[in-house]
Amino acid sequence: MVWGKNDAFFPESGAEAFKKDVQNIDYNIYETGHFALEEEGDAIIKKIRSFMRKLNK
Repeated sequence: MVWGKNDAFFPESGAEAFKKDVQNIDYNIYETGHFALEEEGDAIIKKIRSFMRKLNK
């Protein structure tokens, strides 16, 4: 999961809730707002690609 720490619409507490329900979560909080992909796109894309590679093994 990738999440913007400073997202005014979906606060970090929402991300925390996923940790209780999802086993083996890949939890990543970025210093961004609601538009995390615009602010940290390169880092988030690398994280997503890495996650997808692990699923395809």
